[in-house]
Amino acid sequence: MAKRNLNDLLYFAHVARAKSFTRAAAQLGLTQSALSQAMSNLEEHLGIRLLTRTTRSVSTTPAGERLLESIGTRLDEMEMALDALTEMRDKPAGTVRITCGGGVVNEILLPKLEKLLKEYPDIKVEFDINYGFRDIVADRFDAGIRLGDTIDKDMIAVPIGPKMRMAAVASPEYFAKNGKPQTLEHLAEHNCINMRFPTHDSLYVWEFDRDGKEYNVRVDGQLTFNTTTAMIDAAKRGLGIAFVPQGEIRAELDSGELVAVLEEWCDPFDGYYLYYPSRRQPSPAFSLIRDALKIHYE
Repeated sequence: MAKRNLNDLLYFAHVARAKSFTRAAAQLGLTQSALSQAMSNLEEHLGIRLLTRTTRSVSTTPAGERLLESIGTRLDEMEMALDALTEMRDKPAGTVRITCGGGVVNEILLPKLEKLLKEYPDIKVEFDINYGFRDIVADRFDAGIRLGDTIDKDMIAVPIGPKMRMAAVASPEYFAKNGKPQTLEHLAEHNCINMRFPTHDSLYVWEFDRDGKEYNVRVDGQLTFNTTTAMIDAAKRGLGIAFVPQGEIRAELDSGELVAVLEEWCDPFDGYYLYYPSRRQPSPAFSLIRDALKIHYE
């Protein structure tokens, strides 16, 4: 392969893994048109089609899949070697990509990273706010953040937050008009605000815990969202009961803008973990971020 095509191979790997010219162009800092032209040039040079393009998605052809399998590991190894060179700098540098939900950013990540980012101006952090379960290896993230019981066993998981509690909440006006549910069964009589995760076809089943026992409740209502921020806003408007992490609504609970019910059914559970592949050597920048985030037990 001529040297002039090495960049094109890198671009191809990003497109094939992202399955999108838009996402790959954003990752590479290129325009979509430039990236598309590079892929056309590569296919013309090889004399074979590597990508199947539609108006909504991009997929690899059999030849493209074979090429990705051949070069993917080598490109990863090259990037790891380049990351390792930052150890020779006076201060660590580089971009760390993390996928996570929205609430954890303001509640845990930014408060813990504020001091580090000011001390190391050459470290950049890119947050992918996503409520689906992203494949951090395939999507080329350095790490992800999830609750502990949802992390694959082959990942290294580091606790970064305290125990959590869920809260069933609504506005005082909603409860004044509809009454408060006294048991889990009473939720069937209420307008509940549902959550649908991007990677799931079904609605989220509300998970309650009491005295070590789990209770799953399917609820119904007029509204369904895929972010807790929208659910909280709808609850504040009196549009129903939302079931969200208590940490995301502390201010609303303290001010009385939202009222919690069924609290005896919401026992604490293990909180958020930072997780990353066990086979990949962390860069100095990532190691600093990991150490800043993790809980230090006395």
